[in-house]
Amino acid sequence: MNTYIRHMVKAKIFAGVEKKSRAAADAPKTDAKAFHAVVDSRRSVRVYADEPVPKAVVDACLDAALKAPNSSNLQVWEIHHVVDASKKQALVEACLSQPAAATAPELFVFVSRPDLWRRNAAWMIEAFDSQPEVPDSAYQYYQKIVPLVYNMGPLGIFTPLKWLAFNLRGLQRPTPREPVGKWGMRIWAHKSTALACAHFMLAMRAHGFDTCPMEGLDSKRVKRILGLPRAAGVTMAISAGRRAEGGIYGPRMRFDSKHFIHRH
Repeated sequence: MNTYIRHMVKAKIFAGVEKKSRAAADAPKTDAKAFHAVVDSRRSVRVYADEPVPKAVVDACLDAALKAPNSSNLQVWEIHHVVDASKKQALVEACLSQPAAATAPELFVFVSRPDLWRRNAAWMIEAFDSQPEVPDSAYQYYQKIVPLVYNMGPLGIFTPLKWLAFNLRGLQRPTPREPVGKWGMRIWAHKSTALACAHFMLAMRAHGFDTCPMEGLDSKRVKRILGLPRAAGVTMAISAGRRAEGGIYGPRMRFDSKHFIHRH
């Protein structure tokens, strides 16, 4: 516990910048109007037209998904594009045979992999070794902080110690308190994977195609179909294709923003 707190205090990655007032930097030009058109036209499509999604579009949207922001850039996700006919039919059934799955030309399963944090942290360090002038704080983060934060130990034996360390330090200063335990790690991984899902669905819409995120599924059967290990989690299945006539069930309905947006 003392080791954990000591490394947290010394982590230069969390240090403030020396010069707080800076001029704005140049950034790539964007088209806000086009972006909002994509967001506004995205709908959950329940029935698809009998039309394939070009492979180039699928590949571009998968690439967009993998560019999503994620915790510590550990990228603890997998995307399973189900193309085998028998597996696809099994997946449709595991998705309760709902029309959004049964009529879709393409089916994807977004999977969280909290168990892969060690492998991916090692990949980050390897990437640093091949780049010039990587700051010591970056190495420190992946060599010391990441193992301390995400290692729960065999059978989760470190979980009580981590919980105690988080809360003791939190009595005196702001402290990151999650993830703790296997459930915390699952939530942590699902959050990053869900960001990839959002990127994927918006990318599909930008290419003129549609999607439907599906949480109504039998996750155990889905894991069996895909051959996933116990530690993997099914964040959601996503169908994709061209919307069919009548494929959207009614106008978009959202509650008044005053119930959800709070300014302090």
